[in-house]
Amino acid sequence: MRSVRPPGLLVLAVLALHLLLGHEVQRIHEGWLSDGPPPMPERMKVALVHEMTLQAPPARPTAPRLPQPAPRHESPASPEPASEPASAPEPASAPESEPAAEAASAAPVPVVAAEAASAPVDGEPGPEWPLSTRLTYVLTGNYRGPIHGQAQVEWLRKGRDYQVNLDVAVGPSFAPLITRRMSSQGQLTPEGIAPQRYDEETKFILGEPRRISVFFLPGEVQLATGVREPAMRGGQDAASQFVQLTWLFMTGRETLQAGRVVHFPLVLPRRQYDWQYEVLGLEPLSTTMGELATWHLKPSRPAIGGDLTAEVWLAPALQYLPVHILIRQDAETSIDLMLKSAPLQAAPESPNDTPRRLSQ
Repeated sequence: MRSVRPPGLLVLAVLALHLLLGHEVQRIHEGWLSDGPPPMPERMKVALVHEMTLQAPPARPTAPRLPQPAPRHESPASPEPASEPASAPEPASAPESEPAAEAASAAPVPVVAAEAASAPVDGEPGPEWPLSTRLTYVLTGNYRGPIHGQAQVEWLRKGRDYQVNLDVAVGPSFAPLITRRMSSQGQLTPEGIAPQRYDEETKFILGEPRRISVFFLPGEVQLATGVREPAMRGGQDAASQFVQLTWLFMTGRETLQAGRVVHFPLVLPRRQYDWQYEVLGLEPLSTTMGELATWHLKPSRPAIGGDLTAEVWLAPALQYLPVHILIRQDAETSIDLMLKSAPLQAAPESPNDTPRRLSQ
């Protein structure tokens, strides 16, 4: 008796289905093995209701100095692709004399609480932390030639929780060619900012966004490469470092004086540094708010392996916030952010506000 054979088309259909299912199972399996970084954190929602004005600073309180981290050797650089040629001349700066330092303490600044160095009550951050603030900047720089755009820095806080967002857009605001968001979030402590995670997302006008994350775990940090290393005490990330500097100077934990060096651990996506900023001195800066006296801080040495570094100009007249930031990848690739308008700030927090802990 002759056996009945299934039609050829049916056999082909079954084989195709098996191949499709096998491919899908393989794709899912590969996804499990190579989970990407988590999505960018939600932006903290804070109402920014008034423009900052220039006011005389109060006398800076004397605060206990923070423990300094023990020096460590940076992890070896990983090979990086060569940067595209461009040109970014380095600004020359000269240290200022002692009279200039005295003038800075008398420069106009928004009033902050006189008890700025007081310890937090019941675990809540003290009044030394700036209110939630947004600074907007005009962006210029070099990347395959001159570039233009816009940027903003948001310092947001609710109770002990904080978030810093640095948003950069290259090209016209209605259709930027490249955008990057750098986000830090964590807790405010008596020793300063304690990041819990750092995220960075870069989008191009064409192609998929690229995202990396760094996690600050108990006693260690997980870098964007997935490598875990022992954490140094007081470590900051690429975004939180700017507000940490503001806090150090506002509270008198660090002194602004030409030639002084401020250092703290800096955790960048690929490696950690025992980072150092040298105070070059007071420099007048022409802004849309008029001429401001600013303190110019510059890294004592360059980073390695293509890591980004930043020079900052902090204005005592604006709570020591950064009114000018120069970010370098190397000697030929940089972006320059200059304050565009008066910063916006939130109303003071109600003492009855319940702090909301950010999830990792």
